[in-house]
Amino acid sequence: MSKRITSQDVADLAGVSRTTVSFVLNNDQRFSIRPETAEKVRSAARQLGYYPNASARALASNQTKNIGLIISRGPQYVASDTFLPQIISGLLDALKQNSQGLLLEWVEPGQQLQTYLELTRAHHIDGLILMTPRLDDPGLKALEEADIPVVLMGTIPGSSLHSVDVDNLAAAETAVSHLIGLGHRRIACITNAATPYTSANQRLDGYKLALQKAGIAFDPQLVREADFDTQSGYKQMCSLLESDQDFSAVFVASDNVAVGAYSAIREAGLSIPEDISVVGFDDIPLASFICPTLTSVAVSGQEIAVESYNLLNRLMRGDLPESRSVILPTRLIPRQSSREIGRRAKKGSEKKSAQFVSCVNN
Repeated sequence: MSKRITSQDVADLAGVSRTTVSFVLNNDQRFSIRPETAEKVRSAARQLGYYPNASARALASNQTKNIGLIISRGPQYVASDTFLPQIISGLLDALKQNSQGLLLEWVEPGQQLQTYLELTRAHHIDGLILMTPRLDDPGLKALEEADIPVVLMGTIPGSSLHSVDVDNLAAAETAVSHLIGLGHRRIACITNAATPYTSANQRLDGYKLALQKAGIAFDPQLVREADFDTQSGYKQMCSLLESDQDFSAVFVASDNVAVGAYSAIREAGLSIPEDISVVGFDDIPLASFICPTLTSVAVSGQEIAVESYNLLNRLMRGDLPESRSVILPTRLIPRQSSREIGRRAKKGSEKKSAQFVSCVNN
């Protein structure tokens, strides 16, 4: 039977102490090790085929080498959302580079406080990322007082927690201004979620701001709230088409929701963009392949994930950044789903109310 390789074997081969081996292989940042010494240790470990035990690694550094990701929605969202995989992929790539693991939890409204307390007190994680926070989240105060670092993937006004986000208000304003620039004056809005979610609230505010700057009166009867998924987009677009409201364009604050809106528009016998122009948000991969291709606000889920991890990693090292908020850029990607309003579009919008019945019957 071959002899089990230990950290002492690595230390002997590298000509250093076992403590130095531990610091290098556990990526312990509390002590400064010369680069040439660290490389000798890693080279010796590779030569001997030595890998530190995960439990021993946690004991040595007083760290679990795990971070937590909480999604503030139910499990059905995990299966249906097309933006979430970008977040997960970005986090896993960053974690792999630092030999860390991911603990994923979801929480529905009303269960936040208990979930947060259990995670932060059980010492199974070294830091926590909360995705899509809600303005009415009763557990945020507990996170502010937790003894582990926390980063919000999204913003909460007045919160002391660090955050990473995009400028949802400015991005939504740009999307709606694009439609206004094409001559549209009656523009509907379907939010990505209920407005207690900060992203939904901010994107709705951006929609209102674009209208205000163009001198267009805000009409609340042209607004519907979706629930992140495609089915809610279909339902809310049907609701708009069934109403007696006339509109020639719709800003849908989530591409995932916009896919459902596409289906409702087509079932009503209408065409995109000849009858109704559509602008989405997130620029998911599908936006470039649906027909017509979807004009959308490009948001990099992977970049949001990596920046959230980098910020959390700094906090876990005790390196407090000057700013509590990181705002990432967005850009509008014009495609086939939005067009300049003309005679044909006006004619299509006139027949809209007469052809909504197909939505009702499906």
